[in-house]
Amino acid sequence: MTRALSRIASLIDRVTVPVGRASSLLLPLLMAVIVLNVGLRYGFDLGFVEFEELQWHINAIVVLGCLAYAYRDDAHVRVDVWHARFSTRRKAWIELIGGLVLLLPFVIGVAWFAWGNFAYSYSIGEGSPMPSGLPARYVIKFVLFAGFVLLGLQGIAAILRSLRVLNAPPRVSRQKADT
Repeated sequence: MTRALSRIASLIDRVTVPVGRASSLLLPLLMAVIVLNVGLRYGFDLGFVEFEELQWHINAIVVLGCLAYAYRDDAHVRVDVWHARFSTRRKAWIELIGGLVLLLPFVIGVAWFAWGNFAYSYSIGEGSPMPSGLPARYVIKFVLFAGFVLLGLQGIAAILRSLRVLNAPPRVSRQKADT
C-alpha cells in the first residue's frame, strides 16, 4: 500500500516539477519585457499595450506554473513557528486534513470556474479589448485552469505522502527502547 502511494505521488511530481522549472525559466524574459516597457515609456515617451499585456501573461504563466512546484518543495507560506516544532506524524495529519478540507475544495472550485471562463473565451475567440493588444486571450485563461489542476494534483500527492507517513508503524524512541 505504501509503495503504491509513493509511486502515484512520484508520478505526479514527474509532471509538476518540469512544468515548474520550465515556468521559472521565463523570469528573465519577464524582467526583460518589464525593463523594455519601462525604458520605452519613460525614456522615449512610447507606450505599447502589447508589452504591458505580454508582461501580465508571462507573469501569470510563471506564477501558475510554479504553484504546484512550490507546494511540492514546501516553499509556500505556512506558519513555520509552530510547524517546525511538530512531529512528523502531526505534520502528516495537518497536511492530510488541510489538503482534504481546505486545499482540494478551493482548487476544485477555482479550476471549475476557470474552465468555464476558458471555454467561453475560446468559443468567442476572445482577444484583447485593445486594438493593438495580444490576440487569443483564451490561452492565458487556460493557463489559469491548468495551473490550478497541477496544484490540485500536487495536493493529492501531498495527501498520499501524508497517508504513507500515517500508515507507517510508529517509531519507538531510543529512550523507550533502552529501558
